[in-house]
Amino acid sequence: MPVKDWLPATVRAAAADRKLKSGETLFRLGDKTAGLCEVVAGRVRLSRIDRSGREVILYIAGPGETIAEASLFSTAYHCDAVAGTDAVVRIYPKAAVLAAFEKDPKAARTFTATLARQVMNLRTRLEQRNIRSARERVRHYLSVNADADGRAVRINGTLKDVAAEVGLTHEALYRTLAALERAGEIRRNGGRITLLRVRRT
Repeated sequence: MPVKDWLPATVRAAAADRKLKSGETLFRLGDKTAGLCEVVAGRVRLSRIDRSGREVILYIAGPGETIAEASLFSTAYHCDAVAGTDAVVRIYPKAAVLAAFEKDPKAARTFTATLARQVMNLRTRLEQRNIRSARERVRHYLSVNADADGRAVRINGTLKDVAAEVGLTHEALYRTLAALERAGEIRRNGGRITLLRVRRT
C-alpha cells in the first residue's frame, strides 16, 4: 500500500526528497539512521559487501516501495543503499513516523502488514536461492512473479536486476532465458516474458 494511503499528512509534510545520480549512495552500513525511506522514482539497491569484496544484492526497490524500515528501530543502517538508476528518495523523519504510530493504531497496523508481506517475500527468495539448477531457479522466479492468470511476467528494471534477485550472474540468467525460449516455454518481448506452457513436475 502506498505510503500516502496510511502515513498521516503531518508526517508526509515533514518529509524531504533527495535526488540521487546512478551509483550515488543514499546511506552506508553503519551510518546513523534518519528515517523511513520511500523510492519515488528510479531504483535503489540494498546490498552488503562479502568477505571477498563482492557486492551481495539484498533487494532492489522501485517506485512506491519503502526501504530502511528497520532503521526506525535501530541507531545504524544494516546495509548499503545505492541508486541503481537516477532516483528520487523521500525520507520521512524517524521521530515523526514513530510518533504517528503511537497516535494512530491504523497506521501502525498497516506498517506491520507491510513488514509481514516483506517477510513472506523474503521466505520466497530464500526458497529460490536454495534451488541449485539455474533453469529451475528461473522457472520458480517466473511462476511466483506471474500475473493473476499465470501467463506473463513484467520485468521492472533490468535483467541484471533480476539476476541479482535470483542469485545468478547476468550471463547465466541470459543463457537460461534463451534456453527456455528455445524450448518453447517462454517468449520474451522487451520488459515482458510470456509463459507459453507450464512444465509439470
